[in-house]
Amino acid sequence: MAQAVDRDTNRPLEPPSEFIVKVQDINDNPPEFLHENYHANVPERSNVGIIRTALPNMDREAKEEYHVVIQAKDMGGHMGGLSGTTKVTITLTDVNDNPPKFPQSVYQMSVSEAAVPGEEVGRLKAKDPDIGENGLVTYNIIDGDGMELFEITTDYETQEGVVKLKKPVDFETKKAYSLKVEAANVHIDPKFISNGPFKDTVTVKISVEDADEPPMFLAPSYIHEVQENAAAGTIVGRVHAKDPDAAGSPIRYTIDRHTDLDRYFNIGQEDGFIKTTKPLDREETAWLNISVLATEFRNTMLTTKVPVAIRVIDVNDNAPKFAAPYEGFICESDQTKPPIVSISADDKDDTANGPRFLFTLPPEIVHNPNFTVRDNRDNTAGIYVKRGGFSRQKQDLYLLPIVISDGGIPPMSSTNTLTIKVCGCDVNGALLSCNAEAYVLNAGLSTGALVAILACIVILLVIVVLFVTLRRQKKEPLIVFEEEDVRENIITYDDEGGGEEDTEAFDIATLQNPDGINGFIPRKDIKPEYQYMPRPGLRPAPNSVDVDDFINTRIQEADNDPTAPPYDSIQIYGYEGRGSVAGSLSSLESATTDSDLDYDYLQNWGPRFKKLADLYGSKDTFDDDS
Repeated sequence: MAQAVDRDTNRPLEPPSEFIVKVQDINDNPPEFLHENYHANVPERSNVGIIRTALPNMDREAKEEYHVVIQAKDMGGHMGGLSGTTKVTITLTDVNDNPPKFPQSVYQMSVSEAAVPGEEVGRLKAKDPDIGENGLVTYNIIDGDGMELFEITTDYETQEGVVKLKKPVDFETKKAYSLKVEAANVHIDPKFISNGPFKDTVTVKISVEDADEPPMFLAPSYIHEVQENAAAGTIVGRVHAKDPDAAGSPIRYTIDRHTDLDRYFNIGQEDGFIKTTKPLDREETAWLNISVLATEFRNTMLTTKVPVAIRVIDVNDNAPKFAAPYEGFICESDQTKPPIVSISADDKDDTANGPRFLFTLPPEIVHNPNFTVRDNRDNTAGIYVKRGGFSRQKQDLYLLPIVISDGGIPPMSSTNTLTIKVCGCDVNGALLSCNAEAYVLNAGLSTGALVAILACIVILLVIVVLFVTLRRQKKEPLIVFEEEDVRENIITYDDEGGGEEDTEAFDIATLQNPDGINGFIPRKDIKPEYQYMPRPGLRPAPNSVDVDDFINTRIQEADNDPTAPPYDSIQIYGYEGRGSVAGSLSSLESATTDSDLDYDYLQNWGPRFKKLADLYGSKDTFDDDS
């Protein structure tokens, strides 16, 4: 707002006026991008867009990433205008526009004939420059003479095809195989289907390597037969194996003795014929199962085992016998028609040599007046009574021989004895008693008499038992006085004394020496030069029990005996004790040599050491003479 006024009076000369001031822009700011760097993804081979590709078919596999600098100018790019720049990174994303391709046309592989199914043979790889799912490749065998023996799988981590063995191969049968393998993309883009088939093929040649294989039997198992009771050395059968290798190593046959512990068989090491070593019994073992080993001569580590089953053929070598220990009973007045007992038989042989059984009486008693045998033709027979009126007093037991024959070729038979007892029966035919002795005793002794006899026997036994018990409880005297031998028995106790128990254990009789009764006690270590005559009146009475008198008498005899040792002794022992000056006579404990010992003192030890004195004295003499 503006107004003109008088300078002097300051009065307005006109009314106020409004002025509008417009600021005019000048180009003093350059253009700026909101971000310093820009990133853009453009599919390869894309059409022109806002940011357009300069080339129509840009290939990611050739160059994946581009860096572009974009400049922005104001004033329409005229002179005097300002500008700003930014960087744009453009990445080409992948599309499946490349098929897989094998780098070579033929792959060579090898496999050993000893390889097992599932073992890897080799690997191959088709290259695909695409990435991600566009570069996934799968492998398949589409042709070749080894399609039944080999298979191929895909390792998706390495994108390789893995060739594996599907079935065993044999070098001697076929030495090489050829396979045609195809590699194809898993995901195909229809936009680029016109680029051609997205797959490739290659030839894989596999050679079979020879390996030293174990022997191979012509059959997986063998079954042979041999008759029982056949002589040792009978041929049972033969097994045959061969070396599958081209070299054809000789084969050695052996029997696994763990399967033939009884050593029933032997086998020819070179020809494989199995023979018996002893007669076989079918009734003991009908089947025998062994294992035969085939080993190469050149390599004994290569061994193959085959099972051999041997059936023992039955021979009619067992006669039929009673199936059970039969026993028949008949009444004294038996006139019944049913059989008194039914019998059957068993045969250890096979059914072909067993039933049917034939039951008959021996020819010598075929016309037995008492009994008859009726064959039921079903492997059983019945024993019938031909007459009645049996008597236990005359005969209470009948032994009836029965002949049983089997149906073998040739047939075998045996004679079995049937026991038939004659029994007493009631009016209804029930058995009462089958003992003839009981029938006779009833007429002589009554039941009361038998009870009385048994009671007397029991009383006598009781008396004997009581008598023996009383005799055992009777206390024997501890001191036994015998005129011939009365000696004292001195017993030493470790305790302080047992009172009257010590006196009971003191037996003066043991102190009496039979030799001392006559007043003469011979020396046992030195032979006396003259016989010492005992002085009369010093011999104690034989039955004396005064210990003090007995000991004093022995002391006086020893003091007055010129042959006695210079010390009082009641009894002389042969044991030297630990204080002997001779020391140990054992060489095991000797710490000195023979040259360190002097055995001259043995001459003074009496007759007991005379032998040792002579031995060692003669040795010393011999050494001195030499």
